[in-house]
Amino acid sequence: MKKNNMYITRTALIAAVYAALTYAFAWMSYEQVQFRISEILVLFAFIEPKYGPGLVIGCILANLASPLGIIDVAAGSFATFLAIMFITKVRKLLGKNKKALIIASLGPVFSNAILVGGELTYLFNTPFLLNAFYVGIGEITVVTLIGTIVVNRIIKNDSLIERLSFK
Repeated sequence: MKKNNMYITRTALIAAVYAALTYAFAWMSYEQVQFRISEILVLFAFIEPKYGPGLVIGCILANLASPLGIIDVAAGSFATFLAIMFITKVRKLLGKNKKALIIASLGPVFSNAILVGGELTYLFNTPFLLNAFYVGIGEITVVTLIGTIVVNRIIKNDSLIERLSFK
């Protein structure tokens, strides 16, 4: 029972942190060009795959406030789900190292560029490639450039990794 409570608590906590960071930086978290700081957290699925459900729930909560409406809840959350699946698969295949982390960070870039880019094309009747490019630039900046630095430092800290694990 204690392990289950810890899992529920950490899932709720990661969801709340993701949503809170998105709300705190709302001015740059939504629309065509977005630098969603909370997206750094998707790389926590690289540290511990069990963070995945909390990240998806956090994205759902964050997108409930999106000016783009319910379509953003569906498309954005599904993009996050696919990104987490990619991240955990890369970690499983390549291990927990810097090279694997960088490769894993590309999952959110592509899933968001394609799905959110498609959503923007549908909503605003603007060119898909342009939308995908803008969303991809935001994701590569936040997740690949900033996120991999943050998470790589966390991975090197054994005591922090032990506290973040679900054991």
